[in-house]
Amino acid sequence: MKPEIYSWNLHEQSLMGQAKFPSQPKIKIFDHSELRADLERQLELLSHKELAEWALVNAQPFLVYLNAPRISDPRIQQAIDAFQQKIAGEISAYEFRQAGFLANQIAKESKTPIEKYAARVFAQAIATAHMRGHALVSADYSVKVFNLLFPDNQTEVLKLRQKQIKTAQQKGEENR
Repeated sequence: MKPEIYSWNLHEQSLMGQAKFPSQPKIKIFDHSELRADLERQLELLSHKELAEWALVNAQPFLVYLNAPRISDPRIQQAIDAFQQKIAGEISAYEFRQAGFLANQIAKESKTPIEKYAARVFAQAIATAHMRGHALVSADYSVKVFNLLFPDNQTEVLKLRQKQIKTAQQKGEENR
């Protein structure tokens, strides 16, 4: 894969092919480390565009965990619109980051841990349009949400990770 397809970010282009598997999660989660490593390897095979699209598809179901007023918050659609414009190359990184801050504000305003982490799933997915590294962090935040929703139930986390891996594989196959 060409570096400019691998990532739109010059720093990440310079790191292409140097990833060390598995990486350590940036947050404390109770996970299936083997499946997380499998997911990380699958995500590494995707182009930046495919990866960003995957991250948003993975994140959107978590919006239901936002409190009622925030589910219809216009900043969610504004962030998605900016995400799509960034993928299409229609806005600069600076313009996109400004819109990305809107998604982060939702997480900061959240009242419950589940709502806060669900909003972070979304905010990190949006940020993936800028840098690849946010995709796995978004996926890890989704595990954190499941850890809170289903305490001591690794079966739900297992199903979540399996779904993430399957959708990453499908995303890669769509464009091959």
